[in-house]
Amino acid sequence: MESDDVYSENYYNILESLKCNISLLDSCINSGGYISANQVLYNKIPKNDIFKDLLNIAIKGTPLIKIGNSGPKVMIVAGIHGNELPPQLACLYLIDYLLSNEVNGTVYLIPFAAPNASMNNSRSFNGVDLNRSTLDEGSISNIIYNIVGSEDIEAVGDFHSTSLNSNPGRESVFSSSHPTKLSYEIGKYIASSVGCQLINYDSAGILYKGALEDECNKIGIPAVTCEVVSPFGFMAPNSYKRSLLQMFKFLSFFNII
Repeated sequence: MESDDVYSENYYNILESLKCNISLLDSCINSGGYISANQVLYNKIPKNDIFKDLLNIAIKGTPLIKIGNSGPKVMIVAGIHGNELPPQLACLYLIDYLLSNEVNGTVYLIPFAAPNASMNNSRSFNGVDLNRSTLDEGSISNIIYNIVGSEDIEAVGDFHSTSLNSNPGRESVFSSSHPTKLSYEIGKYIASSVGCQLINYDSAGILYKGALEDECNKIGIPAVTCEVVSPFGFMAPNSYKRSLLQMFKFLSFFNII
């Protein structure tokens, strides 16, 4: 097994020199993992210095990357389920893109919500489904949810993948019309732009309890969940490109790119 470089105090030298801030989510030290142990994901990651630094950061916990210093402020999350690989790879490519292009806003990015789960190609982290535990104090998704509030983030995109034999089992965008109508507007824009299905609910939290998207919408922060199709634990051809396109459209809704 190939391993990431050993952690050192200068592990973020490349990223620190660029137009971004890097941190580890507080209280998420135990979430760290060696992404290189997941060969399906690691073998798809280009071996440049930026990605190398991000993988080193993930050894210690959940990385949070902040790019830009103006409004609007949005967040993109990947890896809430560690075995949903395309959006995690897509988020890395998005970070690389944003560091090389003008950003008309502020983007917070979490490429691996639970690096330990990604390392183990596991849907859950420590037996917990992070997309059902957003209101559980101390869970990783709860910490992300609290950052959304404390940083005055204006919208959240949570990116996933789905297997053909699971729910929803098709490329889609989840949104809700109440209490945050902008969730529906964002979802409709992404779905129509990339050519996938919009799955909109009248009210947030009707079907899923504790999902990051629903809980953000319930407190007035518009959020969507974007899904691409790929078998769990694998990377279907072009699936990460479809996820990256969804991310681009999420940002373009706010004229950030």
